[in-house]
Amino acid sequence: MKIKLLVVGKTSNSYLSSLINDYSKRINHYMKFEIIIINNVKLKKINPLELKKIEGNSLLKKINKKDLVFLLDEKGDSYSSIQFSKLIENKTITKSKDLIFVIGGAYGFSSDLYDRCNSTISFSKMTTSHQLIRLFVAEQLYRAFTIINNNPYHNN
Repeated sequence: MKIKLLVVGKTSNSYLSSLINDYSKRINHYMKFEIIIINNVKLKKINPLELKKIEGNSLLKKINKKDLVFLLDEKGDSYSSIQFSKLIENKTITKSKDLIFVIGGAYGFSSDLYDRCNSTISFSKMTTSHQLIRLFVAEQLYRAFTIINNNPYHNN
């Protein structure tokens, strides 16, 4: 079992990349974690629906049938850090399914991705940079594992 973060496009800010990499290493002390980057579509004149479809197909190719898929969506379910850690703990008990967290492109997700996902999660009702949310997800995953393992990091 592992946790994967699927994202569209690279993180161009080196400072953000450094922080994300730091949390990735920390998460790997608890469970295998990897970030999979889907390349941005480089077409100049493409409508948002078509772009979502292309990105969605690329993302779906990285998802297996058994995977538990969570789309990060502003309309998704909100969790406190404690609730999120319980979600992670409950979902990692099976050990047979990978947990996949997906950050879509600028226009969101295709209907095919919504159909495939097991749940949607909102980290905020506010719109957040697709590069910045990667850091938030990595930090909250690390926080979740420290809570699960009673390690000092999270203060109640």
